[in-house]
Amino acid sequence: MILKSLPLLAAGILFTAPHEELRDMSIGDPLPAADVRMTDVSAKEMTLQQLAKENGLLVIFSCNTCPFVVGTDDSEGWEGRYPELGSHCRKNGIGMALVNSNEAKRDKGDGLADMQRHYRDKGYNHYYLLDQDHVVADAFGARTTPHVFLFDKDLKLVYKGAIDDNVESASAVKEHWLRDAIDAMLAGGSIEPNSTRNIGCSIKRVAHTH
Repeated sequence: MILKSLPLLAAGILFTAPHEELRDMSIGDPLPAADVRMTDVSAKEMTLQQLAKENGLLVIFSCNTCPFVVGTDDSEGWEGRYPELGSHCRKNGIGMALVNSNEAKRDKGDGLADMQRHYRDKGYNHYYLLDQDHVVADAFGARTTPHVFLFDKDLKLVYKGAIDDNVESASAVKEHWLRDAIDAMLAGGSIEPNSTRNIGCSIKRVAHTH
């Protein structure tokens, strides 16, 4: 499996090293942090459990500042695919939530007011939640923006990883991993692959003192 990444971003932004303190979720695991309250761009507090619908829940860890999400002069980035995914999920009874866990960048473009502007500017059509102190990201073992987790109607994990195989151009995508996983889940079929390599910027965590 080869995912086309951005040469311009190779230095210092691409994050693939494991966080030893974070547990990786396994396929079949239940929805973690289901009852943690997060603030949506609507200013309402809600939980992932509340956002799940009859056929499941899609959670994407995202942000306003990562070039893998927002793009560059040479790349579309992945967020241009969010509205279509949101519409597809809504049409098929699947909840969808973006989660911003970049606690270390709240005053550098990833605060709630920034999220609200970004939501409007980019035509998002799904929930966009602020994960305070990256509690939810830690529970998921989420590492990058974006990082995708798809749960079925029983809120068990059925797919994790990347949206597709080409961050630079939606029209050049050859492997629609997430879309195919959604469709296979809805059809009751097996999901192959059910895990792909998440590519993106590291979630900007803060150090906690104990």
